Amino acid sequence: MLSLKNLQKNYPGFSLDVSMEVEEGQITGLIGANGAGKSTTFKVILGLVHPDAGEIRLFNKDMEQISQKEKADIGATLSDSGFSNCLTVKQIVHILTETYEKFDREMFEKRCSLFSIPMDKKLKEFSTGMKAKLKVLTATSFDARLLVLDEPTAGLDVIARDSILELLREYMETEGRSILISSHISSDLESLCDDIYMIDKGRIVLHENTDVLLDEYGLIKADEKQYELLDKQHILKVKKEQYGYSCLTDERAFYAENYPQLAIERGSVDKVITMMIKGEVL
Repeated sequence: MLSLKNLQKNYPGFSLDVSMEVEEGQITGLIGANGAGKSTTFKVILGLVHPDAGEIRLFNKDMEQISQKEKADIGATLSDSGFSNCLTVKQIVHILTETYEKFDREMFEKRCSLFSIPMDKKLKEFSTGMKAKLKVLTATSFDARLLVLDEPTAGLDVIARDSILELLREYMETEGRSILISSHISSDLESLCDDIYMIDKGRIVLHENTDVLLDEYGLIKADEKQYELLDKQHILKVKKEQYGYSCLTDERAFYAENYPQLAIERGSVDKVITMMIKGEVL
């Protein structure tokens, strides 16, 4: 569906160099701290930023070969952009009708009602959460093959987030679709994504199947003596703590079986992010 190979973009004090793939029929997460390169990656994919080097393939074609009609098969939300605050949703409906041949007006208006999005108010009167919901409803309203969603649940309460995630799951019930999504809310990605890429300082530092990350990764807590005796062949990152050491492993079962006295926590997106950024390689 989407392939990036050595995609590069250079700014003063920051450089991006990313390779990743989004498979057809899958939801792929991109995680990382603020400023790691997530939004830049999304903007390059969407053609809002021109890359300095590298290859982008979309729908099995080089990006340069993608027609305007095929670009309409991409639905997107960006954290720092949206419709003009002077518009109403009714006016946005007119814009979408004129822009997208496959825009489903009936479904869009029905979902706006379901998500309590007023049709006649200007967007400047919307809350942050209402604007976030409108972005996702727009991106899923015209039968796009690929969704590129940058922080789509930011600003939403728990109930609204769950509704949006359910909407994305429903979107994926149709064959031939994919989603690339970023979020600071790790539980969203853990419950939604098939695989996860982690970006740090403009580079991909980890790619893992979500089920593998949750089931096989772990965080070992060891004091000085326990750490000294620890078999470190399956340790990915180590962080010095007051009590001793935290160790990230992708073989939690190995350490649970061979070191039953150790405290070993199950893997999670938050724990992996923290250790991959703050931990050190042995």
